[in-house]
Amino acid sequence: MIVGTAGHIDHGKTTLVRALTGVDTDRLPEEKRRGISIELGYAYLPAPGGQVIGFVDVPGHERLLHTMLAGATGIDHLLLLVAADDGVMPQTQEHLAVASLLGLRAGTVAITKTDRVDATRLAEVQAQVQALLAPTALAGAPVFEVAAPSGDGVPALREHLLQQAAAPRPQHSGPAFRLAVDRAFTLGGTGTVATGSVHAGQVAVGDELRLVPGERLLRVRSLHSQNQPAQQAHAGQRCAVALAGIERDAVHRGQWLCAPEVAHETARIDVRLQLWPGEAKALRSGTPVHLHLGTADVMASVALLQVDDQDDANALPPGGRALAQLVLHTPIAAWQGDRGVLRDASASRTVAGITVLDAQAPARYRRTPERLQWLAAAELPTVAERVAALLQAAPQGLDLAALARGMGWPVAALPLPADAVRIEGGGRLAAISGAALQALQQRLLQALAGLHAQQPEDIGPDARRLKRLAAPRVDDAVLRHALEALLAQGAVVLSGAWLHLPAHAARLSEAEEKLVQKLMPAMLDGGFDPPWARDLAKLAATPEALVRLTLANLSRRGQAFAVVKDLYYPLPTLERLAALARQAAAAPEGLSAASFRDATGLGRKRAIQVLEFFDRVGLTRRVKDQHVLRSDAALFEGSRPPGG
Repeated sequence: MIVGTAGHIDHGKTTLVRALTGVDTDRLPEEKRRGISIELGYAYLPAPGGQVIGFVDVPGHERLLHTMLAGATGIDHLLLLVAADDGVMPQTQEHLAVASLLGLRAGTVAITKTDRVDATRLAEVQAQVQALLAPTALAGAPVFEVAAPSGDGVPALREHLLQQAAAPRPQHSGPAFRLAVDRAFTLGGTGTVATGSVHAGQVAVGDELRLVPGERLLRVRSLHSQNQPAQQAHAGQRCAVALAGIERDAVHRGQWLCAPEVAHETARIDVRLQLWPGEAKALRSGTPVHLHLGTADVMASVALLQVDDQDDANALPPGGRALAQLVLHTPIAAWQGDRGVLRDASASRTVAGITVLDAQAPARYRRTPERLQWLAAAELPTVAERVAALLQAAPQGLDLAALARGMGWPVAALPLPADAVRIEGGGRLAAISGAALQALQQRLLQALAGLHAQQPEDIGPDARRLKRLAAPRVDDAVLRHALEALLAQGAVVLSGAWLHLPAHAARLSEAEEKLVQKLMPAMLDGGFDPPWARDLAKLAATPEALVRLTLANLSRRGQAFAVVKDLYYPLPTLERLAALARQAAAAPEGLSAASFRDATGLGRKRAIQVLEFFDRVGLTRRVKDQHVLRSDAALFEGSRPPGG
C-alpha cells in the first residue's frame, strides 16, 4: 500500500511520518535549514508477512501544490493531517479537494499537536474535521489524535495503517506496466535510476521499457520495490528502476516508464470533467488551465463537448459534470481511466478533476452524436463492457492496436464480444461488429450503384475512391475485409484496379472485338494526343455510333478512359501521363497546368483536360492553381515515362 500525506504547511506531516517509520523525509539542506518540506519525501514501514507500506510525504505550502500533485498520483490511502492548534486551514481544504477530485476513497485523519491544546479546543477541531469530510468520499474516515514528538497516539495510528495495508484492495487497472516518474538520480555503480508509483502491471529485471513522452527503449538493470531489492515490482508499490543506456538528464518528472506495446504520447485528450462545487463561477470553453496528470504539469485549453443537465454546452456551473476535450500545449502520456486535476491559469487554485476517456482524441467530429456515444461507452466500468460498447459505437470499425494502447492493455488481452469480427492484414489489427460489417457492405454496394448511374461510361472507382465516397472514416483493414468478402461472394467485381457491380461489366461482341483491334493501335499511336471518336470512325470506316458504343464498353472494362466527351485515352497512355504528373508533383513548383504542359508537351487546354480527369477519378485533387496527389491513390501505376 502507498500512503500519501496531505495537509497545511507546519501541521506536522514530516514529523508524523518520522514517528511512524523512523525516517526523516526532509533530505535537502534547504529543507533542514527552513524546517519545511520543499520536495517529495519517501519513507517505508515494514508490515507483517513481509509487506511494506510506502509513504509519500508532500509539501504543504500553497506555492508547492504542483509538487504535492506529483506525489498524490498513484497513492492508495490518504493520510490527512490537521493541527489541533490551527484547525482546518486553506491548504487542508485544497489538499482534500485534490484527493476527492482524484477519486481517492480510502483515508485516515490525524489530528496532530494535541499536546498543545485543551479538551475543548480538541473537540472544536474534531467538529471541524467531520464537517470538512462530510461532503466528500472520505466522510466517516477514522480520526486519530496524536502528538508525534512524544509518541502519544502514534502506535494506534501505525496499527490502523498496517491493518489497512493487509485488507484486500481493488486491483489496479490494466495489465501493462506503467510507472509515473517523480524523481531521477544517478547512483554510483548503478547508473541512472528513476523512481515513482507503479500504476498498473508488473516489471521484472531484464525487461524492456519505453520512456514517454519520447522514443527511448531502455532495459531494466535492477529494481528496488518498497525500498527493498527485488526481481519484480507490481501495481500499488513504490519502485526504483535502474535503467541501462540513458543519461540522468534525459529522465525527468512528468514522464512515464511503460511497456513498449502501450507507449504513446498525445496532445489531445477527451475527459469526464467535474468542476469543484466551491468554484465561484462557471467554467467556459476556451479557458486556459494547468493539467496535472500522472506527475506531469502542462498548460491546456478546455473545450466543453457536452454539459450534463444543461442547455448551454459552453459553460459548466460549479459542481457540474461535462464531457470535455483538453488541447495540450505540450504532449504528455495518458491512458484511459487516468485521473487528474485542473488548476487555474495562474496555478493559484484547484478547479476541477478529470478522468481520461480517450487518450488520442480527434480534432474533428468531436461533438457529433457518434462521438458522444463513443465517449459514453468509454465510461463503462469494466474493460469487457467498454470494448463491447465501443464496437457498437464505432460502425467504421476499431483499430485494436490503437485502442489497446490507449487503454493501457496488451492487444492480445483485450476481451472481444462474441459478435465481433477480428480482422488482420497489412500489418494492422482491427475489429468490427457483425451488424456494422453488413451495414458497411451495403453502403459500398449502394455507392457503386450510384456511381454507375452517374457515370455509366466509366468502369468504376478504385478502392480508395470508393472509401472516400462511401465510408471515409472506416478503418483501412476493415474496408479491405469488407471488399474481399464482397468479391468472394461475387457481389462486386475487380477489373484491374477498378471495382464495379457485376451487371456493369461490359462484354464485347465479336464485331466489337474486331473493331477494337483497329481502334486500339490508332489510339496508342496517337500518344498523348489520341484521335477523337469521329476521327477513329473515319480511320476504321465504321459508323460513329458503333465506335462511340465500343469506346464506352472499353471504358467499362478499364481499357480506355474518356478524358473528355468523345476523347478516349488507352490505359497505357494514361499510366505514362500519371507518371509524369507524379514527377511534376514532386518537383519544387508542384503540379500545375503549366508544369504538366511542359512535362508532357501537350497544349495548355489539353493539359488542363487531363488534370481535371485525374481530379475526377481521384488521382489528384485541386487546391487553388495546384493539383495535389492524393496520398492514398495508386491509380495508373503500370508504367513510367518517358512516353508520348
